[in-house]
Amino acid sequence: MEDNKKQPQPADMHKEREGGTPFSRREVLKMAGVGGLGLLLGSVGAGGVLAGTGKLGSRSDTASADAARSGRLPFYGTHQAGIVTPPQNFLCFAAFDLTVTRGEEVSQLFKAWTEASAKLCAGETVGTQNSQTGLPPDDTGEAVGLNPSNTSITFGISPSFFDERFGFGPKRPAGLVDLPRFPGDNLRSEWCGGDIGVQVCADDLQVAFHAIRNLTRIARGKAVLRWTQEGFQRTAAAGAPGETPRNLMGFKDGTGNPDVTDEKLMSDLIWTQASDGPAWMANGSYMAVRRIRLRLEVWDRSTLGDQEATFGRHRDSGAPLGLKNEFDPLPLDAKGADGKAVIPMTAHARLAHSETERILRRSYSYSSGLDRQTGQLDAGLFFVSYQRSLEKQFIPLQMRLAKQDKLNEYITHVGSAVFACFPGAKEGRYIGQELFEG
Repeated sequence: MEDNKKQPQPADMHKEREGGTPFSRREVLKMAGVGGLGLLLGSVGAGGVLAGTGKLGSRSDTASADAARSGRLPFYGTHQAGIVTPPQNFLCFAAFDLTVTRGEEVSQLFKAWTEASAKLCAGETVGTQNSQTGLPPDDTGEAVGLNPSNTSITFGISPSFFDERFGFGPKRPAGLVDLPRFPGDNLRSEWCGGDIGVQVCADDLQVAFHAIRNLTRIARGKAVLRWTQEGFQRTAAAGAPGETPRNLMGFKDGTGNPDVTDEKLMSDLIWTQASDGPAWMANGSYMAVRRIRLRLEVWDRSTLGDQEATFGRHRDSGAPLGLKNEFDPLPLDAKGADGKAVIPMTAHARLAHSETERILRRSYSYSSGLDRQTGQLDAGLFFVSYQRSLEKQFIPLQMRLAKQDKLNEYITHVGSAVFACFPGAKEGRYIGQELFEG
């Protein structure tokens, strides 16, 4: 987190939005009620539907207002969205365990998930059966009338996916390694593992929850939820545009992320290359997930000086200790009048800084109410990072932090998982097709 390059913030997200104005779930349901959604979309397409209802005629008048409130990210592409996409306001993460026994059933699940995800990211209802009163609707309905909210859905598969059940073992990437047990780990089984990880991010929590709920419903008979986690950060409405979000300890989190607009840098650090093998993972990435409980009650009793020495940064500005600006380079060699390093040797910022082990952090705060056993807040950081290599980037970095980071006095890692995130899918294909049919 220490190369000090400012990241695109939610205010910049329009750069990734499609130019067209999406039609809302409410409009889709209305149209489905007239003639059947499948028939309408299949015969004339979305633009034709709008023209047929007369809505296209007023489009130029309403496009600006609609675009301002209706963020839509493309689901299809070279890479999956939700990795270098500027972080949305909310996260819903779900880990699934597969319950089927044949690889064909797994690929069928991903076909269905891909079709549904494209609709969810476009702000459309899933399925075609949403208007007959004698049947349960395909879509659960809580997002009707809500805009796409910049929804992104990112799929990954874990090491357990490649066990003996489905015959995919020979296709397991060498880079998909199990994490070692790090010093201080206090992992709990209810927050670990899963065959499949699905990260949904959106600027509205109900929209994000709707996506996870419907993907879970589609998976019925093929996969079950193992664990879930919701997360949040400050919204664009609450904070100044472009500012780095703060974690629940009050410090800015993500200052040093690599520049996601630098394509070569992303190829070097984040996207797996064909030379990394296997071919089906080219343009994918490896995701590390850690549920980190914060001992906030202890943290709140520590002095500001101790807090800043723990992070190696000033709390208010986010600047490295001794400096004024958030994105100033870390003065790792600077010493004070007492001869001691200005940035303490055990400071989180110093230990997290690395030129060779750089990762892309995409973390969210979480609050899960009260821990009944301790009477303390069950709150913390849902850490998510993406990297080209777990072995060369995340593991050595986390091992160094686990051994030396002064922040360890205030945190404990209770959940852990890793996933190989597929490359993106072209329209007409489905997520993971290169693995299942290659």
